[in-house]
Amino acid sequence: MQQVFNEVIQFRGSHYDFGLMQGERLKDSHTIRNRKKEWKIRRPRFQIDVQDTKQAITAYAPGVWEELLGIRDALEWKMTDVLQEFGGYRLEYKKSGCSIYTGTDYMIRNYDYHPKTYDGCYTIYQPDDQGYAIIGPSQRTTGRMDGMNEKGLALGYNFMHRKKPGDGFICNMIGRMVLETCANVDEAVSMLKDIPHRHSFSYIVLDRSGVTYVVEATPRSVVVRESNVCTNHFEMLEDENRHHLHDSYKRMNAINQRQKIDMGAEEAFQMLNDRSGGVFSEKYKAWAGTIHTSAYLPKQNQAWFALGGDQTPYLFDFHKWLEGEDLDLQQLHGQLDTDIQFVHSDWKKS
Repeated sequence: MQQVFNEVIQFRGSHYDFGLMQGERLKDSHTIRNRKKEWKIRRPRFQIDVQDTKQAITAYAPGVWEELLGIRDALEWKMTDVLQEFGGYRLEYKKSGCSIYTGTDYMIRNYDYHPKTYDGCYTIYQPDDQGYAIIGPSQRTTGRMDGMNEKGLALGYNFMHRKKPGDGFICNMIGRMVLETCANVDEAVSMLKDIPHRHSFSYIVLDRSGVTYVVEATPRSVVVRESNVCTNHFEMLEDENRHHLHDSYKRMNAINQRQKIDMGAEEAFQMLNDRSGGVFSEKYKAWAGTIHTSAYLPKQNQAWFALGGDQTPYLFDFHKWLEGEDLDLQQLHGQLDTDIQFVHSDWKKS
């Protein structure tokens, strides 16, 4: 078992200042050094146009562009380098897993991917210039792979495939933009229909109304359905599915067999976080191992989080934090059954 951790980042202020803080934190970090190593091995399959990317981002979430400027100024990088690393526009993704289950009062999410891609940051940010406050783990610094905003909108996404990519935003930047600008599931669905998608994902959204929508999105089409279970295959856009879906259906069946009408958040969290329950995955070398389990309770304004399986989650009172009560917590700890190291660790030890 490998002991792992997430840094807890708390910030209140403008997007530009938030970017400055994150850029200063990233200076000379293992994260930056390791990502540079990865870019030497894996050449980008996309082009960066600064003005084109600026127009695309500011059309949906102008505060994020200010955040990127802050990161640029702190790191003293060219804007093209900042956008390649943190811009969230036109970036290629490998396959991954992920499972999501919702009740009327909660969303539980397993994030399945490769440790070397994982930021290792749990971020709580309250802007004072524009946009909603968000709690959740970050991906590529500016993006969010799951989270909840101050209005009680919770979001997670599941990978489907990367066939025929288009010009557009990648999943974690879409997650950030939706949480930053949408107050409820209707606004989220509207934005997900409008925003250009780089790859094919399902986005799952829940708010305080208790309604869950699964938005099946590709660069070619977007459809919406109501459901409380989602893994890694489309239910409506079946022609877009990958050929090998055994693992996705296996995890969905495991959820369907164990779910109950009156299942509470604690039992649902255990269902996804149980290493022997059929949903939690340890396929880390195949880019599909469960790194964390998140839970969001919109009506209670709570977030739960655990690194690895069979864990008691950390509980965050988002309401108190929004009222100005900072967390006395710097790191979140857990363990994974893999020796693959994380992007924020020292790869020289491997």
